[in-house]
Amino acid sequence: MSIKNFTELVNAAKAMEEKTRIVVVNAQDEHTLDAIVRATKDGIINPILVGDVAKISEIITAEGDDPAKYEIIAADGVEASLAVAVKLIQEGKGTVLMKGKLQTGEMMKAVVNKENNLRTGKKISLLGFYEIPTYHKLFAVTDQGMNTYPDLAGKKDIMENAVNVLHAMGIENPKVAALCAVETLNPKMPECVDAAALKEMNEKGEIVGCTVEGPISFDLAMDPEAAPIKGYQSPVAGDADLLLVPDIASGNILTKALTVLGKAETAGMVVGAKVPIVLTSRAATASDKYYSIALAAYVAKNY
Repeated sequence: MSIKNFTELVNAAKAMEEKTRIVVVNAQDEHTLDAIVRATKDGIINPILVGDVAKISEIITAEGDDPAKYEIIAADGVEASLAVAVKLIQEGKGTVLMKGKLQTGEMMKAVVNKENNLRTGKKISLLGFYEIPTYHKLFAVTDQGMNTYPDLAGKKDIMENAVNVLHAMGIENPKVAALCAVETLNPKMPECVDAAALKEMNEKGEIVGCTVEGPISFDLAMDPEAAPIKGYQSPVAGDADLLLVPDIASGNILTKALTVLGKAETAGMVVGAKVPIVLTSRAATASDKYYSIALAAYVAKNY
């Protein structure tokens, strides 16, 4: 089944017979537990909450639920919580890792630590999903917040991380747009050169499981009316599933434009590690956190 919007995503996660076990690090955070409690009540996840038992229980009670229904594991402080959470993942007792009351840097330090064995050999990257009224389906953007200026090999890793998630969501052959300012190969624009190289790698079978187009501009990737006007032919044009941005600046600007001006509903997670990682910020909306949990929960079974 291909997921077309966040309502379908939530319903698909609810319908899973075996609920995903999400391990929350230093879970005594009101913003995090608000979304966790909602997702648990809705039958999306079975969380494991690591941290201050008394504070976690107090927040769950304030959210209108019974702490006795939850698996809560005591850990004193961030380092202890991380150690317990990582062990749970290593032992297969959890299949998603989520940040609670700690800094993103602290969380990612534990993820990239070789001793914790959470790496896959690929770059770790950020993947966001967006739903807007003016586009006909859910689409993804990567990497808008983790890798600053990836080289060609890095972009290949980032693309493949995202394609794996799209496969897990039922999209057998995702249409990938390697975004640039123009749709022709300009050798003076490094992002165009990389985009063309990624397309060539796809055509040669070095990147599989997707159709890559590049260089391609944003309007051609997303507007079905733009390609006929410009005389541009590509199966990706006007129907992209994934937008690969050339660097963190363009990705950050694009996704903030989508949310601030386009009023996009969003979900996101960190990919490229052995399990999906939910790293929503305290500034994220309640729906963003909830949809991010649903996203990670649903794709974890095929991750």
